[in-house]
Amino acid sequence: MDFRRRRLLQGGLAISTLAAVHPRLGRATDTDPSFNPQPGAWRTFEIVTQIALVAQGGITQAWVPLPSLHADDWIRPLADEWQVSGGRAAALRVGRYDVKLLHIQWPEGDRDVSVRIVSRVATRDRAVDLARPGGPAPLNATDRALFLRPTTLIPTDGIVKQTAHVIVAGAANDEEKARLLYEWVVEHTSRNANTAGCGMGDIASMLTTGHLSGKCADLNALFVGMARACGIPARDLYGIRVAPSRFGYKSLGANSSLISKAQHCRAEVYLAQWGWVPVDPSDVRKVVLEEPPGNLSLADPKVEAARKTLFGAWEGNWIVYNAGHDVRLPGSTRPPLDFLMYPQAEVQGELRDSLDADTFKYAITTREIV
Repeated sequence: MDFRRRRLLQGGLAISTLAAVHPRLGRATDTDPSFNPQPGAWRTFEIVTQIALVAQGGITQAWVPLPSLHADDWIRPLADEWQVSGGRAAALRVGRYDVKLLHIQWPEGDRDVSVRIVSRVATRDRAVDLARPGGPAPLNATDRALFLRPTTLIPTDGIVKQTAHVIVAGAANDEEKARLLYEWVVEHTSRNANTAGCGMGDIASMLTTGHLSGKCADLNALFVGMARACGIPARDLYGIRVAPSRFGYKSLGANSSLISKAQHCRAEVYLAQWGWVPVDPSDVRKVVLEEPPGNLSLADPKVEAARKTLFGAWEGNWIVYNAGHDVRLPGSTRPPLDFLMYPQAEVQGELRDSLDADTFKYAITTREIV
């Protein structure tokens, strides 16, 4: 697909726009054969989460995301089991996004505070052929409204709407708009290795300051927010990598059975002729920064292959927990979380930092079940 670029200055931010001159989007499967995920055999993974806390008196609680999103064509949660020492646990679905989590409570004075959770999930590669429109069921009114609405950190007005509308100016339809937004995020953002965890996803601040760097929860949220601002349903999917890439991308897989820091969110956009279409501009930027030997250019063949592939396809070495935002933890008096992708815990009402190993120790491991 050919693009022309024009630049303008708006709200103190230099916005570069990509305008389509070809009426048809490229095929999602028209990629370098070295990175060409296609639906095939299902793979089943077992994910084990273990938490051990030092109780200091008072009630101790923990919340662990469980796989909940089911899509017959690429992801199927199978079972969840858990063992709790000294406390009680319940699997709950919370909020308008139907986020599934395990809520564990230990009584005051209990010093044996630990839990082991085993989840099994089947997944496979996913690809949408954008050259061949299909006949998906229309998105129902409730889901359309849900995946168009703003969240605390993903507004759809102000600078988010202004930026998005400049980028998609002249696009003929939602498919072209989504492609333009994806290409803009790939072109104008960067991955920041120093960002804590997967980032925050505060997209208005990113656009206002012009600091368009971060990790997946930042860069993919930017795509999602701008798509929603253009009236296109979109959503973040919060999950974790569970296996190495079969396509030789060291940066796009879990390269160890210990995946405590392998969390990753992806995105989807709803296009009327194809249904939910997978996208992941943040992983393109991950390839740029981290794929050996590192700091690749956008013209590098591995980057170009990832850029083509990750609008319309992704590899099934990752599982999703949920698509939730502004998640209120049951039993907690603290404000809602922006999203639930890591285990959470409170000791004596104090929320432990899920990214700080000194105050909150947990381990997540994975294995493929043959």
